[in-house]
This record gives sequence, structure tokens and C-alpha cells, in this order.
Amino acid sequence: MDKLKERIKLTQKINNLKLDAEKWQEKSDELAQKIKELEQDNLDKEHQIQALTRKNHVLEEQVEKLETDIDGIKKTADESHSLKTSNENYTKKNQVLEEELEEADKNLRETTAKLRETDIKAEQLERKVASLEAEKEEWERKYEDLTGQHAAAKAELDEISQQLEAI
Repeated sequence: MDKLKERIKLTQKINNLKLDAEKWQEKSDELAQKIKELEQDNLDKEHQIQALTRKNHVLEEQVEKLETDIDGIKKTADESHSLKTSNENYTKKNQVLEEELEEADKNLRETTAKLRETDIKAEQLERKVASLEAEKEEWERKYEDLTGQHAAAKAELDEISQQLEAI
């Protein structure tokens, strides 16, 4: 009976060991499944890391491009500001030149009016000079006539005077 008890104990021990082995096998299967899940999760995470790394690289390139674009935009803005300032200066110069042109045009109109007045006065004076010259010629002719008459009268007077002296 001892053998039987021993055998039963051994059988129970074997059964317990089989149960323990089954439990450990189940635990091993669970852990293997967990390892597979963790490996798959790890693989997914690595893929995500790679995707994020690629995305990060693309974003860094976009940032560099945007920084370059921003530099270009800043230069364009500076040039635009410079052009705006130049345009404002040219506008001011243009306004000043327009004012000067208006003033010059006004002066030209005034000068033209004065020139017309001067031309009219010159014409009047030319007519007066022509009239005075004609009057002068008339007086000179009269003077010559009178000189001639005076000379004739003097000659006649001298002749009468000689005749009277001769008497």
C-alpha cells in the first residue's frame, strides 16, 4: 500500500505538475501573445516614429523655405517701403514743380499782357514819331520857304536900299 500511496502521490504530483505545466504553458502563451502584441505595438511605434521623422524633415524643409520666403518678403517690403518713400518724394517734387509751372504760367500770361501793352504803346509812339517827323518835314519846308522868302525880301530890300542910296 505504500507503493500505492506513493504511486497516488506521484500521480497527484504528476497531475499537479501537469496542471502547473498547463498553467505555465497558458501563461507562456499569454506572455508570447503579449510579446507579439508588444512587438507589433513596437513596430507600429517605429513606423509612427519614421513617419513623424519624415514629417519632421518635410516640416523643417518647409520652415527653411518659409524663412527664405519671409526674407524675400522682407526685402520686397523694404524695397516697397523705399519705393513708397521715393514715390512720395517724387509726388512732392511733382507738386512743387506743378506749383512752379503754374506760377511760371501766370508770370508768362502777365508778361505777355505787358508785352501786348508795350507793343500797343510802341505802335502809338511809332505813329506819333511818324506824325512828328511829318510835322518836322512840314516845318522844315515852311522854314525853307520862309528862309527863301526872307532872302528874297532881304535881296529886294537891299535892292530898294541901293536904289534909295543911288537917288
